[in-house]
Amino acid sequence: MGILPIDADILPPSDDRVFKLLMTSPEAEPGLMKLISGIIGRNVTGVEVHGNELPITDTEEKSERFDVNCKIDDGSQINLEMQASRMQEDMGGEHLNLKGKSVYYLCDLHSSQPSKGVRRYDRLARTYQITFCSYTMFPNRAEFVNAFSMRHDTTNELLTNAISVVYVELSKLSKILEKPVDDMTVLEKWSVFFEYADNPTYRETVNKVIESEEVLQMAGNLLMSISKDEHERAVFRSRRKFQTDYDSDVATAEDRGRREGRAEIARNLLRRNRPIDEIVEDTGLSRKEVEALM
Repeated sequence: MGILPIDADILPPSDDRVFKLLMTSPEAEPGLMKLISGIIGRNVTGVEVHGNELPITDTEEKSERFDVNCKIDDGSQINLEMQASRMQEDMGGEHLNLKGKSVYYLCDLHSSQPSKGVRRYDRLARTYQITFCSYTMFPNRAEFVNAFSMRHDTTNELLTNAISVVYVELSKLSKILEKPVDDMTVLEKWSVFFEYADNPTYRETVNKVIESEEVLQMAGNLLMSISKDEHERAVFRSRRKFQTDYDSDVATAEDRGRREGRAEIARNLLRRNRPIDEIVEDTGLSRKEVEALM
């Protein structure tokens, strides 16, 4: 039934590679339709997953893409991605890089439609960019799902619904966890599964969520199978180590940059004959560090 053993070591569905394996497996098709239905607000009766891996000869892009690209029954194009790493995306707390990437993917997918034979641009298929993220992008908004379309800057009049960007913030599920499973929407159940399936603390709740939907039972079975696969576990450990090392290197470089900046300020203050005690207080450097700059 897809139930996850309480003590099982489960790979996180919030990892982008695990997410893609879950959503692109042939047996996952009913679940993918349910998930998309819960996001776009209408019943989806068909989905076709498209391969989007780049050729290994492409040296300017990553050889593996972990987003899920598909087309649904009415021809609409859907691109789903899981974004778990905050370090790479965070730009001054505004997540400008992730927002920019979402718009880039959206526009690229929408404009990739063949123009031959299409005489009216308003008849192009609708395109959605859907991003699940394990951190908060919009701290001033209580909703965990935030969708954006093209509207007038002042009157909010809709220009077109041809393109939409949707963010699902998995970090905002604490109140949803307090709800009875029977009161959760399909999207809330999927979100709880993505965010907490690997956490033993929430295993009982996750299992109740899994039991409530046949498609989530399939997802639970798939996740167990992926988690038991030694190759996938090795890939996960390798990717996690790379990410940890990268984040550490970035943090070290930022710390070094800040310290060098404080040292430069201290040098300028020394040139102005400011007292060492004042320089220590203003820059956060130690007395020994300031004296070494004299």
